[in-house]
Amino acid sequence: MLPMHRDAIHGLHGTHGRPSHVQEMQMEEPERTVRRRGVTLVTPDGYATESTTGAPPDHVAPARWGTWEFRLYYLLALFVVPYMIYVPISFSAESRPQFGQYAHHLVPGWMGGRHRDDSDVQYRVLREFAGVLCALVVVHTCASAAFRRLAPQLGMAPRRARAYFLLLTGLVFVGALHGVNLVKILLISAGNQGLVLFCARLPRAYATALVWVCHTALLIAVFYLDGLPLGQIAPSLAWLDSYSGLMPRWYIHYNFSMLRLVSFALDRLWAVDAYQAAPHAGSAKTRVQTPHALHEYTYLSQVMYLLYPPLFLAGPIMTFNDFQAQRVEPLTIPWRAVLAYMARCALAILSIEFVLHYMYVNAIKTAHAWEGFSPMELALLGFWSLEFMWLKLVVPWRTFRLWALLDGVDAPENMIRSITNSPSAILFWRAWHRSYNLWVVRYLYVPLGGARHQLLASLVVFTFVALWHDLSFTLLAWAWLIVMFLVPEAVGRLLVPARVYGQRVWFRHVRALGTVANLFMMMTANLVGFVVGLDGVQYLWSQLIGTHAGVVCLVQLTCVLYTGAQLMYEYREEERRRGVLRNC
Repeated sequence: MLPMHRDAIHGLHGTHGRPSHVQEMQMEEPERTVRRRGVTLVTPDGYATESTTGAPPDHVAPARWGTWEFRLYYLLALFVVPYMIYVPISFSAESRPQFGQYAHHLVPGWMGGRHRDDSDVQYRVLREFAGVLCALVVVHTCASAAFRRLAPQLGMAPRRARAYFLLLTGLVFVGALHGVNLVKILLISAGNQGLVLFCARLPRAYATALVWVCHTALLIAVFYLDGLPLGQIAPSLAWLDSYSGLMPRWYIHYNFSMLRLVSFALDRLWAVDAYQAAPHAGSAKTRVQTPHALHEYTYLSQVMYLLYPPLFLAGPIMTFNDFQAQRVEPLTIPWRAVLAYMARCALAILSIEFVLHYMYVNAIKTAHAWEGFSPMELALLGFWSLEFMWLKLVVPWRTFRLWALLDGVDAPENMIRSITNSPSAILFWRAWHRSYNLWVVRYLYVPLGGARHQLLASLVVFTFVALWHDLSFTLLAWAWLIVMFLVPEAVGRLLVPARVYGQRVWFRHVRALGTVANLFMMMTANLVGFVVGLDGVQYLWSQLIGTHAGVVCLVQLTCVLYTGAQLMYEYREEERRRGVLRNC
């Protein structure tokens, strides 16, 4: 299986005529309206230096929060939400006959005198090294601030000082993690530099294809060769393999490095035709799309980008253009935004700790200890397994992004929406692992033709996403299920477009029913890919549609999801009323 993010926790040149001042340079604050965000503050912005708040659209539906219809939804939610929390706590009790099958996955906890689910390897490792990570964040942040302050006093240009700092900390950090394997990463980076220079002489379409072929082949080779131990190259070098750092299996994280290598290569290739002299500072979209002068795509610039400590292990993913723009002209990130994001991180950590202490869904899933569960218990086991998966990704992604923010780098937010606030499969993928989605759209989906060849491009994209995560039939099945489940939504949008029927009384209810089907399909696909696999999903659906209790449960779930769909769409309308404009 190829490495995936769930296994992950598991040139020093002059200014070239551009401003060299860093700390003194103030980026113009994005225009923010005085309009109160209200409940929409629950959803984070994509960037700390930008706000999605602006003028509301001209045509927005009046609020329905106070209508009798929505009061009925509130009443239903008042009973359903506590019940959805009670059921997994109930089937996690020691008195249940299945408890002994997964008890070995539990360890003494700190919350409410309960045991803690310790079955997830990724979160276990993150938890074990939490103290070291916090200390590292503090030391790195303080050192970065000290470099910025001392550089002018030492007669060093701030931009050059920043370059030295990035290069030094990147080499030390990755060297400590992977030891002698750092040399392999540097050699791959040098090979990427040579590949770019060679491809510059080819037609752009062929050059783009060659970059993709080379890096996909290298990703597969690195994994299947177990990172190519030096002892396999030459027996006389075998002794060096004992100096492989804290994480000897360096190739587990190489899938993230591969994304950065492709970003550097394609940004450099496209800069040949598209470069226009322009200031680096600008919106995130401008920073991503605006190429730099060719002399800025140096080997040392690539190494700084590739080894940047806060984002090295698991992202979020930044494009080279964006990283380079922020390196040349650092952004001013408001401390209020950083503190608010710190609070989001703390809330995510407390949430996952609550789930691990009171709902042993991951241990039950891991041990396949669901025999004898009622259909409703099986459904909620699947639901909370997906919630746990969302939380275990949110915690490291937001932690590493917070580290970058403290260092003055504004990386994209990876999780814009909660997994329970995604009524559309298309919109879901724009909000889930968002930085990866933006990367895939820029470097794969658009070069394949984008919307002009949507089905084919989507098939290729999700196949790549599956292989990038894990080379297994389960993930391929997940990818193809996702593409298959995108078709009904695309057909529905074509037959009943919102721009034509959006004002009709019945449209909102038909859309909600379509969303119910969408949610069932998305949950099924993600349960296959990341939770219980094909066998587990087959058993779940056999209980839901093959028994009387299951059919009753399915009807109940349909009503609950219909209510959730109406609330999700109204929440998005509330965002529009307040001028919060998102595309997810």
